[in-house]
Amino acid sequence: MPSEEAPLFIPHKPVEDGFPFDVETDSLADTMGLRLPNRSLFVIQGVVGAGKSLIAQRLVHGMLENGTKILVITTELTTRGWIEQMESIGYGVTEHLRDGQLMIFSRFGTIAESKAEVGLEQVLNSDAIKQADVIILDSASALMPDSLGETQRFEMMQRLRKVSAEGRSIMLCVDPDEMDHKLLHSMRASSEVVLDLSTNLIGGDLKRSIVVTRFLRAAGPVQTSVGWRVEPSMGFIVDITAVS
Repeated sequence: MPSEEAPLFIPHKPVEDGFPFDVETDSLADTMGLRLPNRSLFVIQGVVGAGKSLIAQRLVHGMLENGTKILVITTELTTRGWIEQMESIGYGVTEHLRDGQLMIFSRFGTIAESKAEVGLEQVLNSDAIKQADVIILDSASALMPDSLGETQRFEMMQRLRKVSAEGRSIMLCVDPDEMDHKLLHSMRASSEVVLDLSTNLIGGDLKRSIVVTRFLRAAGPVQTSVGWRVEPSMGFIVDITAVS
């Protein structure tokens, strides 16, 4: 229901020049294109523990700080759990929630009604989708059917493309072990941004990297690999010892 108390439901006006995600506390945007492109699909791919949710949360934080309206669909955390995870790394979102700039839906309930069997089609038909600039699906692979025929894969990609063509972008956090590999291939081939997350044990330390496999329509320099770590209450830190 439109109201002054729910700014998220003001009629959506597409952002035309992309979504800046720079913040003063780290240099991620400077090493990764400055802005995420509008009317696009973003894939963040990694296995369990690779850091998909943390990367998505850092990007959410940056976009919120730059005025982007965001809808988060989480299949892994309660709404409170997602908020607490953000706060644990220094990314407070209470004001953004209150102002209607951020909305969170969870399979496990709180701000949105819990729907354990919700799928991608139900998510894309949500009224809230129409009002957001960027939709975060974490984990998108948990919302996908287990096996699809060629026609069904085409229709699903067509549906995602239709939503993005209407003036918003979709971030898909995916675990390759959880979803149909042919659908994943189609998704990666169709996306403007593809980030692959890797972890390596070097000298007893776990080194995390974002491998930038594709980044179309970047507004600034894009490094092929960005090392990173997260420190409690300090948030995301670009690890210059691992950057190439």
